[in-house]
Amino acid sequence: MKSMVIVITILSLTFIVGCTGMNSRQQSTLSGAGIGAVGGGVIGAATGGSPVTGAVIGAGVGGASGYVLDKNK
Repeated sequence: MKSMVIVITILSLTFIVGCTGMNSRQQSTLSGAGIGAVGGGVIGAATGGSPVTGAVIGAGVGGASGYVLDKNK
């Protein structure tokens, strides 16, 4: 259990530090993809479909939406 906490902590810090040099468009694209993946996974599971397929489709749509919305600011 303790090793799992250490692994999660290291991964979290890696992702936080890795995103500090991103510009606004990259951050919007990544945020959209993350939100879309979660939403797609939840919808896929709730409708009896595949949560993985829903997450992949949601990430693609969310990432594209985040990119387009930031580009048209």
